[in-house]
Amino acid sequence: MFSIITEANIKLWSRIGPRPAFGFVASELVSRNSDIVVISADVVSSGGLEPLRRKYPENFIEVGIAEQNMIGIAAGLASENFRVITTTFAPFQTMRCCEQIRVNLGYMNKCGRRICMVGLAGGLVLGTQGFTHCCFEDVAVLRGIPNLTIVSPADCCELAKALITAVDYLNPVYVRLTGGIRNPVVYSADYNFEIGKSIRLRAGEDVTIIACGTMVYAALEAAKILETNSISAAVVNMHTIKPIDKEAIEFACKKTRLIVTVEEHNIIGGLGSAVAEHKATLPNSPAQLFIGIPDSFCKPGDYQYLLKNFGLTPESIATKIRTTL
Repeated sequence: MFSIITEANIKLWSRIGPRPAFGFVASELVSRNSDIVVISADVVSSGGLEPLRRKYPENFIEVGIAEQNMIGIAAGLASENFRVITTTFAPFQTMRCCEQIRVNLGYMNKCGRRICMVGLAGGLVLGTQGFTHCCFEDVAVLRGIPNLTIVSPADCCELAKALITAVDYLNPVYVRLTGGIRNPVVYSADYNFEIGKSIRLRAGEDVTIIACGTMVYAALEAAKILETNSISAAVVNMHTIKPIDKEAIEFACKKTRLIVTVEEHNIIGGLGSAVAEHKATLPNSPAQLFIGIPDSFCKPGDYQYLLKNFGLTPESIATKIRTTL
């Protein structure tokens, strides 16, 4: 088991947030594996990569604001049996590079193996910079590309688990980081993580809340609020959005009378859509409530303001579920 996943590190990562935590984990991976190369598109400071650049210069490439070139370089290195981590802010890692990801990683699948693309500051956390930097379309943009895997970690511990797993995965993986400093802890100790296999965090009989990213913690808190209203809510951490865990969806549909998907993403094309696509194939499946960003932009604002504006706080989630039931 990877020794950096300790109780002390989990607490530290929670305080500093996912971007510095990513840099910490990436550096540790490189220290143990000389065939891993990290490529940055102008996010050495933002991605917590300065220690890695200083200590392992042969394993680090800075391409500057040239995200499309970054994907081409990554594909070339992967074709020569290197394991590659690319990173920049989520909208530039995905939408700016969409054609290169589709052709070089999806279509030319052999070139894309063992490439992990890390989208920094996904969702709403960069709200003060406006919707050029807020990114709530990235999953929808990438989900339609064949041979691509999408993971949205629930907290900084799961970020580490996802990164450790992704560098050995035979399909290209997009790891979407959400949340900021003082990132709430979902996992306070090491645990079993498997791409494509969700984790049932809480049992419930009335409703199943399926969440990803920061919304996993929000869903757990919402379930506590619902419990005070005599509503029993199960919570599933669907950390892998593609391939979706079909068995978990089927189990939820059999056991509860409402399926709720919660995501810091557009309700179109993301986790909710992925769940609904499989649920639609099941006979007599229950209704689904989609909670996320309602296919609209709004005025810029800080993270907490935007979460509240879009109804992504535990209180708002609980109210929507209670009203629907």
